Amino acid sequence: MADIFIRLSETWPAWLWNIALILFSFLVGILIKMIFIPLLRRQAIEQSSYSLFRSFIRRFNRVLSIFIPLVIFNSLLPFSHFNTTTLRVVSRLNEILLVAFFAVALIQAIKVFEDYLYHRFDVNKENNLRERKVRTQIVFIRKVVVTIIILVSLAIILLSFESMQKIGAGLLTGVGVGGIIIGFAAQKSLGNLLAGFQIAFTQPIRMDDVLVVEGEWGRVEEINLTYVVVNIWDKRRLVLPITYFIEKPFQNWTRTTAEILGTVFIYTDFTIPVQQLREKLTALLTGHPLWDGQVNVLQVTDFKEQTMEIRCLMSCRNSGQAFDLRCYIREKMIEYIRTNFPDALSKTRIEYLPAAEKT
Repeated sequence: MADIFIRLSETWPAWLWNIALILFSFLVGILIKMIFIPLLRRQAIEQSSYSLFRSFIRRFNRVLSIFIPLVIFNSLLPFSHFNTTTLRVVSRLNEILLVAFFAVALIQAIKVFEDYLYHRFDVNKENNLRERKVRTQIVFIRKVVVTIIILVSLAIILLSFESMQKIGAGLLTGVGVGGIIIGFAAQKSLGNLLAGFQIAFTQPIRMDDVLVVEGEWGRVEEINLTYVVVNIWDKRRLVLPITYFIEKPFQNWTRTTAEILGTVFIYTDFTIPVQQLREKLTALLTGHPLWDGQVNVLQVTDFKEQTMEIRCLMSCRNSGQAFDLRCYIREKMIEYIRTNFPDALSKTRIEYLPAAEKT
């Protein structure tokens, strides 16, 4: 094969031969992709809902279109007819592109592994506490590793230039003062990064946790290196610095389990028969798909001057179901009271005295 290349390189003009090498590299790369990707796609079709092959195709389909030709062109550079200056420039450019796309390939490989872990620890199951713990750690570690890969790749590219090496050597002489300045300047960012590590492994919050924070109810949608995004119930997004969850109090409704108690307060007149309300609550909860069958309590919890406070307590599998069940019970109990005990609704009493009695 090498003899054929040498023989052709001696007979073709230099410019034509160089163009042919570039085209040959891309054609071979496309040919390899056309053979390799369909085989993986066929394997992916035969798999179930999740497939490692499908994940690989989705992550690497575009990367391989450029990475494979670059590798082939790099191996064919010794057969090129570039002059010394042009060869140096082309070689340097090819090395930079190889480093960049190798970094992209590493990042995509991490995402393929992340897809597998997401499949292995599925958060869509009913009791998903362990899965959310693992997913929180996966997301944070992936972002840290991707950041390190990008920084190392940029360092390799910059250090490949002699001018950058000289600048780096000059900067080393002032590393003491520079370190102090950078330390003060990056104090907040480093604090956020360390807080991110603390959250990833101590886990006061996890992905998909239900929180009440800053007076808002929502779910943890993203945990980034420096901030957390909470998806509020009305589709707004609350963005908070990650140190917030280390320094300030907040409510986590799914810290140990997704199960939660729902409450409904009803204010009625003192004359209402409480036992009949208790039986009605049991009838409403029994067989309802949102009730988990554990807690069913109706109690008189307080007296006011004009009303009696009745609390309906029920248990649910998660906070979303608890909200829907509370609304359902509230509507049905009010309807039941209005239909069967209309005089027992809360009222203001006024006693009228005849004129003769007033005197």
